[in-house]
Amino acid sequence: MRIGAVIVVIWLVLGVVAAYERGYFKDSGDASCAEAGTVIVTTVAGPLNWMGVNPKITCDVPEPSK
Repeated sequence: MRIGAVIVVIWLVLGVVAAYERGYFKDSGDASCAEAGTVIVTTVAGPLNWMGVNPKITCDVPEPSK
């Protein structure tokens, strides 16, 4: 059980490093759900990013009716 937890923590730390390397934590001023989703997916994908996986999220929110 402990080994599994350690592996998960290491996996997520590597994911945060990958997201940082891609510049996802820079303050762009206009955060959106797509940017947050991309950071989360990149963090969860972890080491897969160094093998060429490039996760991107799109959030198309409908406009409110008038």
